[in-house]
Order: sequence, then C-alpha cells, then structure tokens
Amino acid sequence: MFYCTVNDQTELRLIGRQHSEELFKLVDTNREYLRRWHPWVDVLRTTPEVEKTITGWQQQDAINRGFHACIWFKGRFCGMINHQHVDWPNRWTALSYWLDASHQGQGIMTSCCRTMIAHGFKDWDLNRITIECATPNTRSRAIPERLGFKFEGIVRGIEWLHGHFVDHAMYGLLRSDYELGLQKARSAAAAGNQVPAAC
Repeated sequence: MFYCTVNDQTELRLIGRQHSEELFKLVDTNREYLRRWHPWVDVLRTTPEVEKTITGWQQQDAINRGFHACIWFKGRFCGMINHQHVDWPNRWTALSYWLDASHQGQGIMTSCCRTMIAHGFKDWDLNRITIECATPNTRSRAIPERLGFKFEGIVRGIEWLHGHFVDHAMYGLLRSDYELGLQKARSAAAAGNQVPAAC
C-alpha cells in the first residue's frame, strides 16, 4: 500500500473505500469551488457514488496503471493527487491534483507534487511526467511552472466544460530535467534550499 511522508505536517495515503464518507464530505464542501475546473464533481452526489468511484480507482491500482492518494495535512484529509494511466512501455504518466479551498496558499500541493514526481522518477523509473491544466486555471498552472516543468504548448478544445470547449496547457518534465534540478538544488544546499525528498 502506498504511503509517504511529504514533510512533518503532510502525508500521502492510498485511498480506499473506508475513505468514502470523508471524500464525499470534502467534495461536497468544495463543490462550487471544484466544479469550475472539475466537472466530475457533478457525478459524486452521494457517498455510494463516491464509493463506486473509489472502487474504479482501486481497480486501476490493481492493474498497475496508476493510483489515487489522499492528502493529509496536520491529520486532516484535504485533497487528492494521482498518477493517471501510466504508460509503462513508454514510461510516462500524467499527474493530477486538487485541494480543499481552505488549504490553498500554504505550499501543500507543491510539496505533494514534488514528492509524487520523485516517486515517479526514482521508484517507477519513469522518463516523463506531464501536467495538463485548463488554460485559464492559473492556480493549477503555477505548480508545474514552479517545479521546473517545460511548457510544451496549448491543446485546443480538448475538454467539454460546462457547455463549452476549453483549451489545455501542457507541461512536461523529463527524468533528465529532474536530475539536473536535483544537481542544482544540491549545489544551492548551503544557501538553505532543500533537496526534494523521495518516498
């Protein structure tokens, strides 16, 4: 079972059906906030619907195509992050995430993404990780930009979102980019910067 300490306040835990009620409450509390960019919230209207969705995620994990992890901050379930649809022959995956509105602006998601990236490159030996965001979603786009991902372009009209198509900004990080970033972080360690930790 995947479990990882991100820092002294944050940890990641593989989601299970025992989290159905907590996940439903978190989604329901943030429904309007999340719905702007995540139309899947319209499907999760009851705890049984959430439990059914978690079962699908567990099936993805069982066939080694990715996993969905809960984000816990100071002992509180506050969001999710996941590797989606791992392409093992080509050694790449997409990283997706969302966070409770009241936990925004504390660096939680950036830290969690950094940990998941380390897991992907070090433990899974991937070559490429992508992050894809709706172009106007500046808060989500700031994360790959902060973590050294390369902006690779705009995919036009790729998502049907509340009655209209939206473009996505595509970001990519290669293993070589990641390793170069670690080298630079080690060189700057004397200045107080931390080297990203793997699980």
